Amino acid sequence: MARIAGINIPDEKRVEIALTYIYGIGRTTSVKILESLKIDPNKRSKDLTDAEANKLREEIEKKIRVEGELKHEVKTHIKRLKEIKAYRGTRHQRGLPVRGQRTKTNSRTVRGNVRRTMGSGRKASAEKT
Repeated sequence: MARIAGINIPDEKRVEIALTYIYGIGRTTSVKILESLKIDPNKRSKDLTDAEANKLREEIEKKIRVEGELKHEVKTHIKRLKEIKAYRGTRHQRGLPVRGQRTKTNSRTVRGNVRRTMGSGRKASAEKT
């Protein structure tokens, strides 16, 4: 099991897909990395040689912002939005959708699955009396 950027890459997946397990690397980025290093994207990650794994590790650590560094950057961006009291910042503070979605219905996951109408969420009576 190869370890890149502090993440264990799954053995049975194709390298192209296995790289997406790293926060900050999606399909397009993984394809670009593999093209630049001339590694076959259809190869399984367990079949990578040590040299190829080291090349991948170096490329990702040098050129791409991933994992902790990227999460820290995102957090600081959100913090800045909150400090300047931008609309997006206030939406983050209130725990509501940030990107213009409707909130009358939907947005259950953002609001924590809260049901606020009369009949919703009420348990049905157990037996007829």
